Formats: sequence, C-alpha cells, structure tokens
Amino acid sequence: MTAPVPVPAPDTAVRRPVPPFTEESALVKVQAAEDAWNSRDPERVALAYTEDSVWRNRDRFLTSRAEIRAFLAEKWERELDYRLRKELWAYTGNRISVRFEYEWHDTTGQWWRSHGNEQWEFDANGLMRRREASINDVPISPADRRLT
Repeated sequence: MTAPVPVPAPDTAVRRPVPPFTEESALVKVQAAEDAWNSRDPERVALAYTEDSVWRNRDRFLTSRAEIRAFLAEKWERELDYRLRKELWAYTGNRISVRFEYEWHDTTGQWWRSHGNEQWEFDANGLMRRREASINDVPISPADRRLT
C-alpha cells in the first residue's frame, strides 16, 4: 500500500513565479493577479496571499488571509460588474509595483473608474505577504467606460 502524498499547508504551497523576479516573471505575476481579481472570487484571490499577509487598501488595514477574503467578498457585493486592468510599473528582488484601473457600478447604477498603484512584497514561495494600495474613484457615465 502506498502512503498518501502529503499536501502542503497553504503557506508552504509554491505559487509560481517566485522571487527574485525578472521582467518576464513579473509580467506573469501581474497577469495572474489581474485574471484572479477579474474572477471576483474571494476564495481564489485570497489563496495568493500568506496566512498573515498585511494589507493597506485605501483607509483599511488587514492582517490575515481570512480578513482579505472577507474584505473581497464585501467589495464585490458593493462594486458590481467589476472589471480590472493591471500594468507592471517596476520590479526588483521580491517586490513588484503596478498601476491599475478598474470600472464598476454601484446599486444605483452609477459607474465609477478607480485608479491606483500597488506595491507588492512576496515570500520565497511566491505568496504575497504585503500589499499597499492607493486608490482614487472618479464617477463616469456608461458611455465613458473603457473596460468591458
């Protein structure tokens, strides 16, 4: 009888690519983040972060994967038809910086474009252990949407 293959704990799982980043691997990491966030699946997105990941998102400070998951569920209940684009800004070692914009509408039908910058720091397994996000929201008309 063969012994079962051990399943690593979430924080020991490897999430490729891993640091140190090259331009190519940083671009892959950014695209993976964009794809995950556009899924609007808090469970899927949260798996990219360490169990003790630290976030600053606007004026919110989060300190665990569980808090991140709850934050994202709340976010996508409020930000309807969310669509995001990320662009690599810079990278070095275990850090990546991106600029982004996303569009969404609220329950009244008002559309918004949110612009921002994020700084990411990763552990050796490629999980994000720190995220700093600065974001500004601008009301737009449906005709001004760019991300569909």
